[in-house]
Amino acid sequence: MIDYIKGELVELGPTEAVIEAGGIGYSILISLQSFSALQENKGAATLYIHHYLREDEELYYGFATKDERTLFRLLISVSGIGANTARMMLSSMTSDEIRDSIIASDVNKIKSIKGIGLKTAQRLILELKDKIVKGGASDASILDTRPGAEIMEEATTALVMLGFTKANVNKALEAINKEHPGASIEELIKFALKRL
Repeated sequence: MIDYIKGELVELGPTEAVIEAGGIGYSILISLQSFSALQENKGAATLYIHHYLREDEELYYGFATKDERTLFRLLISVSGIGANTARMMLSSMTSDEIRDSIIASDVNKIKSIKGIGLKTAQRLILELKDKIVKGGASDASILDTRPGAEIMEEATTALVMLGFTKANVNKALEAINKEHPGASIEELIKFALKRL
């Protein structure tokens, strides 16, 4: 089993990173939390891996910290929450926010995440509340300073890859851009996930 991949960060997008290690380029699916952490890295990067293997697909989910991977694994242990939904949760809220919501039994906050309904939110709280011990402070988010058009394009690509239609994504991002001019790519995607 692969625990982590350490190597040169070749490509980085809001939902995917490519790390070259030992002459092999690994395509790794990431959350916005990990994207923010990886933006600090120029060159070398380490991602902790969850190897997702099914009959018809093999994917690597990568996390900047072991803590985020641990939470991801707890989330997917709950019936009705798959790997993509767990990644969506980790993109919508920080690990600490998710833990705090579960500990506080805040069904509405959990339900506000795309793909999580009332019953799933209740099941999540019921199954994970006892297992979760509140972690330390979350990493500070890194602001993206690239030109606005490029940020909008990357945000659109990321949201489409998460399963939203391009038309809905464009409409949501245009409205968000008017309300929050100069928002980072991470902020744009978080606002969009709450609207879509």
